[in-house]
Amino acid sequence: MQTQTPLSLADLRSEIDRIDEAMHRLLMERSAIIDRLVQVKRTAGAESGSAFRPAREADMMRRLVERHDGLLPLDTVESIWRVIIATFTYVQAPYSVHADLAVGEPAMRDSARFHFGFTVPFVPHMGARGVIDAVKGSKGDLGLIAAVAPGSGDPWWTALEAEGAPKIIARLPFVERADHPAGLPVFVVSHPIDDAAVREVRVYSLRVTGWSAAAGRGIPAFAEVVVAPDDALDGAALLASLPPGHAVDEVIAALTEAGAGVRAVAEVGSHAAIHKVGAET
Repeated sequence: MQTQTPLSLADLRSEIDRIDEAMHRLLMERSAIIDRLVQVKRTAGAESGSAFRPAREADMMRRLVERHDGLLPLDTVESIWRVIIATFTYVQAPYSVHADLAVGEPAMRDSARFHFGFTVPFVPHMGARGVIDAVKGSKGDLGLIAAVAPGSGDPWWTALEAEGAPKIIARLPFVERADHPAGLPVFVVSHPIDDAAVREVRVYSLRVTGWSAAAGRGIPAFAEVVVAPDDALDGAALLASLPPGHAVDEVIAALTEAGAGVRAVAEVGSHAAIHKVGAET
């Protein structure tokens, strides 16, 4: 039985160089396909303001996590693919990312750079309303707004209620884990993209009167809710994210039972269900 001769250091480095070149050539091949895709869209008259496709992206990321193995950290793989997707989307239809820095500049910049890289222009704002206005006035830009209670108390999501207004189309990070390097929960806002939207988690704006601690405790555990004062109602404005299998009527019923009154409800977007993985992945 012959013993296989171990590869030398030079041989191993040569293998790495071969793989690196192959990956680069595959990226260039992907670029050529994207160029053909753009031409097909133009020929078919299917150009739109944004090439962002949350449903396809969610499917790609789920498959990436499921097949990942080995010593390379998932953080690195996820970020590489995110930048590839974001950059090729930018190549198809240039866009900028507008971000609300009111929650803290480092965390928001980390999220933007992790998910969109450096090729896509980053436009800072101090306040969620400015982000929404910028998206509304653009052809196909995206907005990043922290999915936490606004420090100013401003219920920014009410600006998404009107028909034709920007809507929530994604939530980041999509691959969620305790040690995520860009773990700030962020909503992605864009012009409505009904043909490419993911309807797994539906997001609603609720105007509530008689808001109290009891009403807050009465919100069903399945709902992820952001709360801000609503001075116009002398109550509160709620941004409620509901997972598959649940309806906004369940939240309304719970609030009513707790003594609060719901005066207005509007769907303000939807997104893919978060893909949660353990720290050991």
